[in-house]
Amino acid sequence: MLEIRNLHADIDGKPILKGVTLSVKPGEVAAIMGPNGSGKSTLSYVIAGKEEYEVTKGEVLLEGESLLEMEPDERAAKGLFLAFQYPLEIPGVATMTFLKAALNAQRKKRGEDEIAPADFIRSVNRAADKLGISREMLRRALNVGFSGGEKKRMEILQMALLEPRMCVLDETDSGLDIDALRIVAEGVNSLRAQNRAFLVITHYQRLLSHIVPDTVHVMADGRIVKSGGPELATELEARGYADFAAQPAA
Repeated sequence: MLEIRNLHADIDGKPILKGVTLSVKPGEVAAIMGPNGSGKSTLSYVIAGKEEYEVTKGEVLLEGESLLEMEPDERAAKGLFLAFQYPLEIPGVATMTFLKAALNAQRKKRGEDEIAPADFIRSVNRAADKLGISREMLRRALNVGFSGGEKKRMEILQMALLEPRMCVLDETDSGLDIDALRIVAEGVNSLRAQNRAFLVITHYQRLLSHIVPDTVHVMADGRIVKSGGPELATELEARGYADFAAQPAA
């Protein structure tokens, strides 16, 4: 599904990623853990195509196609989704208007017809009910005045509607209380499928108690330094990252 090969990336001339190699198979949930400054969020931004980062070496392939040769909207149309650590507020843009515009933009990019209004409303309401998102929230401007948990739930709602093939979650658990964490995790788990993969970036094992990964990778100083199964997350929670101490990558 996702292949990252010897990826190097800089920002403002400073090396951040220093040779990341990682493979995520269809149906797999892969977690990346690591200390602050290890390059985890940078990896998600480079995959998504954030322009501040310059890729100096390596490849990123989604189902065999090079993402690095695509603009961010093209990557999204190919099935890539990034859930941000800090979702943006967009004053003046109604949530429903944003969701419909995002969905139809991707459909247009793929040569598909726009979704019928009635089908769109049914899809939104069905997904919103699962995530504890009220109709009142859907009528408000996107993320404006939302709590941290509400913003993260809105990100998962977008993911459910867009039905991406490759989902990258950048510290989705940041700022969530235990109830919001459970709801968000249930939303993610409901989207697990054999034709979809997840890359879950987190500091803490608590999220991975709810979204149980197939593989766990430790990132330090811009590289993947250790990989294992779900038990590796528990080990890291108990022992910390002292064994992987290195100069910060970001």
